[in-house]
Amino acid sequence: MSTGDGTPPGAPPPSPLHFRQSRWRGEGYADVTKLREIAARHQQAATRAHERAARLTTKIERIRHQATVLREKAQAKRAQIPEVEQEIQQLEKDLQGALQNNPNVHSDATNLQFRIRKLQQRIANLESSAGHIELRATVRTQKTAELKVKVDRFQEEATLETQEAEAFIRRADRLQQVMESEAAGSTTTSGPAGAPP
Repeated sequence: MSTGDGTPPGAPPPSPLHFRQSRWRGEGYADVTKLREIAARHQQAATRAHERAARLTTKIERIRHQATVLREKAQAKRAQIPEVEQEIQQLEKDLQGALQNNPNVHSDATNLQFRIRKLQQRIANLESSAGHIELRATVRTQKTAELKVKVDRFQEEATLETQEAEAFIRRADRLQQVMESEAAGSTTTSGPAGAPP
């Protein structure tokens, strides 16, 4: 049978050193738990930073795609300009021919000049529209550069948090090994001494 504190009846009462070591082991295990808890918080922060970086990377790809589409639209608008310029050249030839054949006929010449001016305005509008579209593409490209800086910052933060977590895990493992070796040493030394003769 055992007494109320769990020691066998024939064994000597535990010494104050025993209680001090027991309390220290309890505090040690609390320290190990605390270290592992801090490591888990650092790992959670690293995971959060990785998730933010991944979301921003997806956003960067989407914005880059939008910028590419906008540049293609601007090129498509500029591709219409040579055809309009050829039409203007043809109208100018027609205008010169009309004025050479009959200098007194002004209605045809005025009509041709009006069509030429309209086509010139169309070229200006195409150039302006293409410029605005390219400006939007440039703004998006600038936005991707800004987001890339944020991605790099989040990745660096994730790396640092992972390193911190690994450091705390190593400290906890070392402390646990020390405690286990001391606990094993104290049981082997107290075993023969506590045994009856």
